[in-house]
Amino acid sequence: MLGFLKRFLGDNNDKEIARYREVVEKINALEPQMANLTDDKLTGYTGKFKERLANGETLDDLLPEAFAVVREASRRTLGMRHFDVQMIGGMCLHEGRIAEMRTGEGKTLVATLPVYLNALTGKGVHVITVNDYLARRDSEEMGKLYRFLGLTVGLVVHDMDFPERKYAYSCDVTFGTNNEFGFDYLRDNMVIHQDQMVQRELNYAIVDEVDSILIDEARTPLIISGPGAKSTDMYATMARAVATLKEGEDYTVDEKQKTVAPADNAIPKIEKMLGITNLYAPENIEQSHCFTAALRAKALMKRDRDYVVRNDEVIIVDEFTGRLMEGRRYSDGLHQAIEAKEGVKIQRESQTLATITFQNYFRMYNKLSGMTGTAKTEEDEFLKIYNLPVIVVPTNKPVQRIDYPDVIYKNKAAKYRAVGKFVKELHEKGQPVLIGTTSITQSEELSSVLKKNGIPHSVLNAKFHEKEAEIIADAGQRGAVTIATNMAGRGTDIKLGEGVPELGGLFIVGTERHESRRIDNQLRGRSGRQGDPGASRFFLSLEDDLLRLFASDRIAGMMDKLGMEEDEPIEHKLITNSIEHAQKKVEARNFDIRKHVLEYDDVMNQQREVMYGERRKILLGENLRENIMGMVNHIIKAEMNQYANEQLYPEEWQLDGLIEDAEKIYAPAGALKKEELVELSRDELKEKLESTAETGYHQRELLFGEENMRELEKVVMLRVVDSKWMEHLDHMDMLRDGINLRAYGQRNPLVEYKIEALDMFEEMESAIMDQIASLMYHVSIITPQQQEAEMGGQPAEASVTQKQKMEETIRAQRSQLSDHLSSARASHGDEVSTATAKKAAAEKIGRNDPCPCGSGKKYKNCCGRR
Repeated sequence: MLGFLKRFLGDNNDKEIARYREVVEKINALEPQMANLTDDKLTGYTGKFKERLANGETLDDLLPEAFAVVREASRRTLGMRHFDVQMIGGMCLHEGRIAEMRTGEGKTLVATLPVYLNALTGKGVHVITVNDYLARRDSEEMGKLYRFLGLTVGLVVHDMDFPERKYAYSCDVTFGTNNEFGFDYLRDNMVIHQDQMVQRELNYAIVDEVDSILIDEARTPLIISGPGAKSTDMYATMARAVATLKEGEDYTVDEKQKTVAPADNAIPKIEKMLGITNLYAPENIEQSHCFTAALRAKALMKRDRDYVVRNDEVIIVDEFTGRLMEGRRYSDGLHQAIEAKEGVKIQRESQTLATITFQNYFRMYNKLSGMTGTAKTEEDEFLKIYNLPVIVVPTNKPVQRIDYPDVIYKNKAAKYRAVGKFVKELHEKGQPVLIGTTSITQSEELSSVLKKNGIPHSVLNAKFHEKEAEIIADAGQRGAVTIATNMAGRGTDIKLGEGVPELGGLFIVGTERHESRRIDNQLRGRSGRQGDPGASRFFLSLEDDLLRLFASDRIAGMMDKLGMEEDEPIEHKLITNSIEHAQKKVEARNFDIRKHVLEYDDVMNQQREVMYGERRKILLGENLRENIMGMVNHIIKAEMNQYANEQLYPEEWQLDGLIEDAEKIYAPAGALKKEELVELSRDELKEKLESTAETGYHQRELLFGEENMRELEKVVMLRVVDSKWMEHLDHMDMLRDGINLRAYGQRNPLVEYKIEALDMFEEMESAIMDQIASLMYHVSIITPQQQEAEMGGQPAEASVTQKQKMEETIRAQRSQLSDHLSSARASHGDEVSTATAKKAAAEKIGRNDPCPCGSGKKYKNCCGRR
């Protein structure tokens, strides 16, 4: 039906490409004119373009000339001239679309076109990559072009100091990773001073390897967290207890759903080992939580597949790229359970300070676009979640790669023997081979097979990802054999060595089908770049996870009917179709999971936007007195409804409760007398409360001074908002963990979550107002001199005035809060190191002094290294 509609109505992709080609003709017509310009006149276009924008022209009006300028500038600075299809890709990106371009089509160069055009607005352009290496490489190489044209270029990578980071975001073009951009957004919403923020408006972003970032990593939220207070002893105890349980006897694993469930007989065993009678009793909630995490760690999490252990630390392996995710930690105690299982130091569970998913972060950009070699298979998700249509850009030269049908063996051993034999044949004639695997364990197993066959080779996996670019770049040389985890080396071109094209080019050997067709296409796309010859073939077995779980029954039956031997493969179109059908089923399931995660996170995101918006108003506000008095009046209105409701007679009013409540927040003790309030009407009573609050606040201003009071308002409001928001995040986590149980009561968990989340948010808002008002009326400022006197020190000199003392104290409190909150900026990945809270004090510490964190090391060898 889809094919018929395309023939009848025409393919929309073809229509868009035809429209773009018309613009390309205009750009090409300008090429001779641009080529004849001097460097000064060529670069002078940047200023002219900005003037034309200021005079009312649009970016679309400038596009043909701007693209022509970039093409000529690239030829002069980089020695590369954009192909026509790269111009098409650039227009896709400018229009806020995803450009699908095959490997070798020069995506990095394509991005220079829309980056330059959109940077002319002065609002900044973010170019987002999957790792620091690519961000640094692209900023250096493409930066030559941008700087030649008069643009500033910034780079945001891990471990940069604040001034460098602030400058990078102020540039016209900023390169960095998705993690850095996301974490900086969260940190900006934790600062205590406006000048501590690094990001500007989220204007325009181009996401490289967009499928990896917006789909593969969509389920993993970014979390900034601080150390919690719970002990980790129970995780070690539970790891020892769970280690005695056996699969099939004490618990069952559903590999399709990636879940584990304890059998009835397992719980009494655990209770006996722990010396308790009911694991799920309310008083044993910590034990039951740790048991769930420990069982997941034992049954579902595999070493060298899901994580690696390095330097006494558990590091997550990205399931799609095979890269190590430094600083990232599993949530809900799972990471602690894995640490206990592996016998390494168990880090404390943490408290969430701020969190956001990539889905919601990137949807905040005014304009978003992306580029990748494989996106069409996920077009529905890109459209529904991000409103990003996919345009398949034609290749510059026809693809010559030959994709051979899959071959399937009965078991893994037979498959590995076949791979070893096949690779040996290719290697002996000098044809380079890239072997793709789905895990570190599989890479090591294949390495052993090649060693037995006497085949020299390189292994690239998450353990050695720092050598990734170097190893991948050499994979196309004559006689090279490279084993690479999954999509390792994305973004790095594989260039063929001398004589290799004549041998057939790079041969891709896949050793297992991935859950997603897109990942398999990425592996195939490592070969056959820019019209180069190449080939690919997948070697599979019925023991592979995908086939075993989703497609093995029909194929196994067919092999048995044919009486096939272990080392005899089956190769048939029906098999390939069955595998593709299985992949589509898993892709649909994974999309549903990501969509489900987003539906819940959207609830959280609405609240986050409100809180961050209010927080920013506080941060940018000069005079917050009106805001605080508005809170007080809101509190008075609530008190009137509770204690002197208009539906009650005056003699029924609870004036004692009203006075007690008012004195807790805004009324000085004794300012409200019951015998006086009895005589007042309801309107007069309300006016009395408001005038009492106003008088009391004015007295505080006289005591502290106008300037200090304004500063105190900001400090108090930010501190209360942050602390209450962190508490709310914890409560939302707890709500989310248990909400699915509502389904057993025939209630929709998502609807229930939305209702309860709103109630909790309104309760938080009310608590914020109460606490801010109470603190502003009751907080005492202890000056350094008073503190010294209380500690038995000498009194301050008489020349220091009370106002000066107050100013010193306000500044000290502001600085202290600033250090506490902005310590997150120095954090590594998701976790905020407690040592970084010493940052301000550390500036005064000598390099050879003892470190203030208490480690016993010299400062230069401990926290000073950060």
